[in-house]
Amino acid sequence: MIISGIIALLLALFQYAYKSKLSGKRSWLLMLLRFISLFAVFVLLINPKFNTVTYYNEKPNLVVAIDNSESIRYLNQTESTTDFITALKANEALNDNFNLEFYSFGKELNSVDSLSFDETQSNLALVFERLSEVYNNSISPTVLISDGNQTYGNDYTYLTKRYKQPVFPVILGDTTTYTDVKIQQLNVNRYAYLKNKFPVEVIATYNGNATVNTQLKITAGNAILFSKPVTFSKSQTSQIVNITLPANRVGVTSYRAEIVPLDNEKNKVNNIKNFAVEVIDQKTSVAIVSDILHPDLGALKKSIESNEQRSAEILSTVEFLNKSNDFQLVIVYQPTNNFRALFSEIDKLKLNKIIIAGTKTNWSLLNQLQSNFKQELTNQVEEFQPTLNQNYATFIVDNLNFGEFPPLKAEFGSTSFTVPYQTILYKTINGNQIDEPLLATFEINDKREALLLGEGIWRWRAQAYMNENSFNTFDNFMGKLVQYLSTNKRRTRLNVNYESFYNGNDNVKIIAQFFNKNYEFDDNATLNITLKNKATEAVKSFPFVLKNTNYEVDLSGLEAGDYSFTVKVNSENISKSGELKILDYNVEQQFLNANVTKLQNLASTSQGSSYFITNASEIANDLLNDSRFATVQKSTKKVVPLIDWKYLLALIALSLACEWFIRKYNGLI
Repeated sequence: MIISGIIALLLALFQYAYKSKLSGKRSWLLMLLRFISLFAVFVLLINPKFNTVTYYNEKPNLVVAIDNSESIRYLNQTESTTDFITALKANEALNDNFNLEFYSFGKELNSVDSLSFDETQSNLALVFERLSEVYNNSISPTVLISDGNQTYGNDYTYLTKRYKQPVFPVILGDTTTYTDVKIQQLNVNRYAYLKNKFPVEVIATYNGNATVNTQLKITAGNAILFSKPVTFSKSQTSQIVNITLPANRVGVTSYRAEIVPLDNEKNKVNNIKNFAVEVIDQKTSVAIVSDILHPDLGALKKSIESNEQRSAEILSTVEFLNKSNDFQLVIVYQPTNNFRALFSEIDKLKLNKIIIAGTKTNWSLLNQLQSNFKQELTNQVEEFQPTLNQNYATFIVDNLNFGEFPPLKAEFGSTSFTVPYQTILYKTINGNQIDEPLLATFEINDKREALLLGEGIWRWRAQAYMNENSFNTFDNFMGKLVQYLSTNKRRTRLNVNYESFYNGNDNVKIIAQFFNKNYEFDDNATLNITLKNKATEAVKSFPFVLKNTNYEVDLSGLEAGDYSFTVKVNSENISKSGELKILDYNVEQQFLNANVTKLQNLASTSQGSSYFITNASEIANDLLNDSRFATVQKSTKKVVPLIDWKYLLALIALSLACEWFIRKYNGLI
């Protein structure tokens, strides 16, 4: 910078003191302007950088999570909870020292608009899971206003270890112990088979000190199917009763498990649990035929048998031929030279089938054994990733994020079909989708078939578990494929997917798909569902909402009862009817007290403190006096290059303009 100043000064002196004929004030003024221009240009070329430091105060967050479930209302804590929230919002000291953030939770976590205390589930684990994504890198003490009773999700005791903030539970409810006997849990399979017996397991618990006698009953309508006396005492606080009931009628049958209330019981709602069982008259048997060992076989069997209406058996070709009449569907896994007789038997029995091809498939033989498709023979292996065909029209397919699934290995080369087919999944190579099916279905001569061109589907099931912490999404996908292939019903333009019965706290959602006459998904249709309560004759109508490639309606607010429904397409004379049952059960009404022990343990392990709602006013002072939550002064350092300083450019322009004007005025130009 100094050298630049010296050079600029010397050049200015050379111009106006040595060469110029001007003298006096004009010479000195022009010399000054030239010096400013040159020095400023040299400084821009050097482009020095300057550090600017800005200081600011950062207040900690105070996160308030409020239990918005029905149990708060049932424990008569709505008014005290609302008053406490109002007091927190009005506390000026807290607002001066914290950024207050309010959330409510039931089954989901939401920002607070208003509190209704009508959520049918409590998922405390989700609270800490979601909050950890937002607040783990900041100072954010958390006030949890809840009774601590969780009805949904993982145990929040373990998930709080991931949450790095102190938790201050405000306990809603009292610690008074009431005498109570209840059905703690009831285990029963969703399906049973006609003329069989199905097991029911009832776990009954008792809270009290005296010895009491009562009775456990199972009823269906007005008929008592089972009755047994049960005894509880201070030392024997639980009983497990196992029952087997007959399945004599096809369809959904409702049952009622009841443990007769004691004379002095306060909560009698938890003495009853309704349940239902759907009785079916047959079981779909699937044969998985292979002469090689592969992890895909076990994955297919597990996936198919996740639905109790289906069974799967892994067989060799010889074993299948000995019992071929026992199956409704055959999965032909990587056919080899031993499969000639198997294909002949399948054709003779007119069985539907799924062919899965891979690196061990004898394509020369497979091309000969059937005429529906042909594979180009290259003797090379390629890896294909799946991409979902959003316009698949045969049945409803959920998108499982197939693009994230591992690739399948198969024969490289094109596959040509000689029959009309529908593509479920396209092949994708190196991120580029090609117009060839990876998974396709087709119908020919009243038979249904599917072709999967790749091995390694066990990795898809594992990936589905990694994405969802459950195999359900993949198993449902395979279940729909098996269901379609195990029946010969003609496809329809309107498909409706629903359960025959729902528990009272379940999300009652019905999904539909509608296709045009070319069996392409129609996203411009208007679908409505009309429900009729069989007991009250009340009729309600709801519109479906378009979600991706499905139409969906949420009926979670319906009261318990038996319903008949009709789904209708407004623009065309197409409809589909059915029946469903909603069982009367409210899990949020099963509690008499707050779970004080669990909330106090949560406070101690997270280095917080617990409070009862009756003395919750102390929490404000404790938070304000806690040195961990002091306001922190932070600074930001910004490096600014001189070339970004626009005033310097303006100075250069101004000095050059003034110099030019003076020289022009004096006739030097």
